[in-house]
Amino acid sequence: MYKTGFDNDKYLQMQSSRIKERISEFGGKLYLEFGGKLFDDYHASRVLPGFQPDSKLQMLLQLKEQAEIVIVISAEDIENSKVRGDLGITYDIDVFRLIDAFTNRGLMVGSVVLTKYVSTPRVTAFEKKLENAGVKSYRHFIIDGYPANISRIVSDDGYGKNDYIETSRELVVITAPGPGSGKMATCLSQLYHENKRGIKAGYAKFETFPIWNLPLNHPVNIAYEAATADLNDVNMIDPWHLEAYGKTTVNYNRDVEIFPVLKATFDKIYGKCPYKSPTDMGVNMAGNCIIDDEAVCAAAKQEIIRRYFTACCENLRSGNKKEEIYKLELLMENAKLSVSDRACAEAAENLAEKTRQPAAAVELPDGTIVTGKTSALLGCASAMLLNALKHLGGIDDSILLIVPEVIKPIQELKVNHLGNKNPRLHTDEVLVALSVSAVTDENAQTALKQLSKLRNCEMHSSVLLSQVDENVLKNLGMHLTCSAVSEKKKIF
Repeated sequence: MYKTGFDNDKYLQMQSSRIKERISEFGGKLYLEFGGKLFDDYHASRVLPGFQPDSKLQMLLQLKEQAEIVIVISAEDIENSKVRGDLGITYDIDVFRLIDAFTNRGLMVGSVVLTKYVSTPRVTAFEKKLENAGVKSYRHFIIDGYPANISRIVSDDGYGKNDYIETSRELVVITAPGPGSGKMATCLSQLYHENKRGIKAGYAKFETFPIWNLPLNHPVNIAYEAATADLNDVNMIDPWHLEAYGKTTVNYNRDVEIFPVLKATFDKIYGKCPYKSPTDMGVNMAGNCIIDDEAVCAAAKQEIIRRYFTACCENLRSGNKKEEIYKLELLMENAKLSVSDRACAEAAENLAEKTRQPAAAVELPDGTIVTGKTSALLGCASAMLLNALKHLGGIDDSILLIVPEVIKPIQELKVNHLGNKNPRLHTDEVLVALSVSAVTDENAQTALKQLSKLRNCEMHSSVLLSQVDENVLKNLGMHLTCSAVSEKKKIF
């Protein structure tokens, strides 16, 4: 059952203020490495109910007169056509999507940096495309001995060979399509070049997760490990912070491991590192904006279970997610969770066992569980959707929102003319049919008005759903999971 646990307005105010403070601490120029997604942060919105997916973007908009954005992409990722798993587009395409998204919202995109630069036809074509779009681009190169050989890295033969990125504002946000793009190296290279030019500049890191001032085994932090199970990220106590201040804070393994290198780099550039720990580098204020820990814990626990179901489904398709599943099982055990703690999953599985057909279930805002079973006319997700809309609209269960006379012509069109073997209506077809019925039927009109109430509802299917159904349900804002069972003998 969805319950707000995070104060988004407080977060916007506190986060922008903290970044302004950090800018002033460094004398008026800050390179801010942005981890995670700058907008469309649906993971954060799921585990911190009340956090808006575009919160970080809205926070930046409060600083838009001071900020410019530099987008970083690795030449290797261009050459290998690396794909964003959440969007299904390559990193190079996503760079242009990000440029449009930022500029359309009034933010300045200063340039694009190509890290690990190599000259290949694909990379050259990408640079040309940037040039044609009027976007500046810079080249950063692989440095022998990186990241351990500090004396070489912080020299004219290291960072000195990289292009100096021309920036005009006091806050330079370094972001990327995904992890491993070279954001931190870009920031440090700029600090080297700025120092050579007599410009005082600083570095800070903005990562929403793990939340440094929540306990190590808080469900929100465990959910972060679950989200990055494929990257082998591990939350841990920051030993540097504990030694320096005697206080326990949480960070993750990659930042803790790279901190000695970062400290040595700062020492080399400035003579002294301004930070005593990886936690010191961060500016994240999310932990201070949790207003209902119980609600946040409940949401994070559901996210952990969802990640487990997702990995199992991906393993069914590809067969290469077993290690990820093992880690997720350990995380669930650590959080004292099992799949039975997902009420909608248990209800769907019980109905599937009873009917021996695929089944689906949804937990509505008031905690009510509504199910849907497979029939000759409707798939289980479509039946569940109609049943949920009836319940939300106070419509008697016996009333037909879409009469068979409307459904049958659609089935004939699918099978006889569009080449579909399955005559049952998908969720998109059901919603179109419901919309048509709403022209003359008040109950159908009432049902349609309930669609917005499905946002943030938990839903489960006892079998893998079609991509069409998945897309529709996710567009409605439902938190969908499926059991790793194929309705057909073939998955595709």
